[in-house]
Order: sequence, then C-alpha cells, then structure tokens
Amino acid sequence: MTEPGHRITELPILVLFPHNRCNCRCVMCDIWRIRQVREITDVDLEPHVASMRALNVKWIVFSGGEPLMHSDLPSLCRLLRREGIRLTLLTAGLTLETHTAAVAEWMDEVIVSLDGPSETHDHIRSVPHAFMRLERGIQALRRLRPELPIRGRCTIQKKNFSLLCETVRTAHELHLNSISFLAADVSSDAFNRPEGWPAERQKGIALNEAEVDALDHEVESLLRDYSEDIESGFVVENADKLRRISRHFRTQLGRADGVSPRCNAPWVSAVVESDGAVRPCFFHRPIGNIHSQTLVEVLNGNEALDFRRHLDVATDPICRNCVCSLFLERNE
Repeated sequence: MTEPGHRITELPILVLFPHNRCNCRCVMCDIWRIRQVREITDVDLEPHVASMRALNVKWIVFSGGEPLMHSDLPSLCRLLRREGIRLTLLTAGLTLETHTAAVAEWMDEVIVSLDGPSETHDHIRSVPHAFMRLERGIQALRRLRPELPIRGRCTIQKKNFSLLCETVRTAHELHLNSISFLAADVSSDAFNRPEGWPAERQKGIALNEAEVDALDHEVESLLRDYSEDIESGFVVENADKLRRISRHFRTQLGRADGVSPRCNAPWVSAVVESDGAVRPCFFHRPIGNIHSQTLVEVLNGNEALDFRRHLDVATDPICRNCVCSLFLERNE
C-alpha cells in the first residue's frame, strides 16, 4: 500500500484502550471523572485476531485510561502474543508494583508518565505519594526483568513548563531508558472532553505569553546543558521538536499559526477505545466500531475511506493543533 491509496492493507500499529477509567486525577485530563466501567475483553478481541493477522499488525500499545485497571489484562496479552505482536504498556504507574509479575512477563516495553520531580509529579497527578509509588514500581520491574525498556513521557503544561531539565535529571535518577516531552492538549475533545474545555479551564493548563517565553529559555537550557542526552536519544525529541512545543502554546494564544507535524497516522495506525469505537488517531472522530464490524471492515468501510480521502494533514484544523503525531516510514 502507498500512502496516497486510501484502502489499508497493512496496519503496523494498533493502539488499544483496554479499560476506560484511571486511578489518577490529573489536572490536564478528565478521564478520571468517568464512573461507568468499560473494558475490552479477550472475548471482544478474539473475533478481530483474523483482521490483525490480515493487516499484519506488528505492535499494539495499551493506552487508555489506565490499562492496569483492567480486570484481566494478561488474557489480552496471551491472545496477542500468539500472533507474535509486540506489546507496549502506557501507564501512570500507581499500581505498577502490584502488577510487576504480569508486566514483566507480557510486555516488551513500558512507558510511564513522569510530570517532573517528585513534588511536582504528585501535584499534577493529584494523588498522594504518586511519585513514590511510581518509583517503587520501576524498581520492582528492574529487579525482576532488568533488560525491560522503561521509558518516561512528560506532558508540558502550566505546572511544570520550567522543569524540563529537572525532569531529565529525575528520569536518570529513576533509571529510565529515555524521556520524551509533548505539549498538553487543551483544545480537542479527547481525554473525556466530548464538548471540549471552556476557555477558563484551558487557561489553567495552557501557558500565557510570559510562560511561553520562559519555556523557550528552558528548552534552550536543555539543549545546551543536556546535549549528550539529546544526541544519545535519552531525550527522545530533537531540537526542532522541542522548540515546536513552545510554538504549540503560542498558537493557542494566537501568536503563531498552527503548523501540522509530519504525520501519516491514519494510514499506518488506528485507535480502538474501550467501547469498541475505532478512531484514525487519538483526536479525529470515530470511523466505526469493532462490536458491529470486523477491524478490516471498519478501516476500509465507506466512512473510513471517505475520511482518509479528504484528510489534508497540512490544512486540517485538528492536525494543526496536534500534540502527538506519528510518522512511520513505509517500504513501498
């Protein structure tokens, strides 16, 4: 398949939300407000294994919600492991220590949320001792499976924009394999915000002009003082991508035009939510549901084909505000 062709014959990456709720109360996310529990079970997923095989799915990322809140995550892992699919866990890490054995057995990679040094992390997560619980979970995994890659991901917003360098130091102290940064999303309907956020709520997370200027200085300090970490890949983003984070906040302030990142996510990946809804990425509208069609039928149905056919990433307003893009090189 070539990208200009809109029928999907290969889907290298599938993001799966096994559970819809979360045990954090993060200030930049409303998923924790969900009360009705929804899960994808192995019974739900098994009919779609043939689709995954036909689409040559190679990598599944468990996201959510908090995947470790699932009632039987190993049952999903067993099903997918039989297909030789690589598994990555995205987790806040609050119960990582409790689930150490299962994570060590089934996961190929773990990505933990890290919002900064301990006090900042606890404040943003709104959970007492969240950092300590994360640290203990990482230590337990290191003891049981030292070679397992454990990476950090930091969402930049009003409460931690001045702490990028400290966050890198903290990632080293936790013995993570890497740390990545992205801007907080405040404008989309993702993260349990079906009607979006009002302006006042957005202002509580996004940066004002003085704070964006301060973020510029922090990014330059990171580039100067942690150049070896950037060159080695311990800090995942290069200089251009780090500077782009400031631009995102300037766009929110109307001080810069939104510029879409290089992205082919709707052609190489999909997101399956806990209610079965299938999205072409985290932020675009659903294009079908696995409870009514197979995954192949959803991805190549009329609604999905029409979406990809008319999507111009460079000009689409959702893409121009994207904080989390994906571009996968394809062998033509």
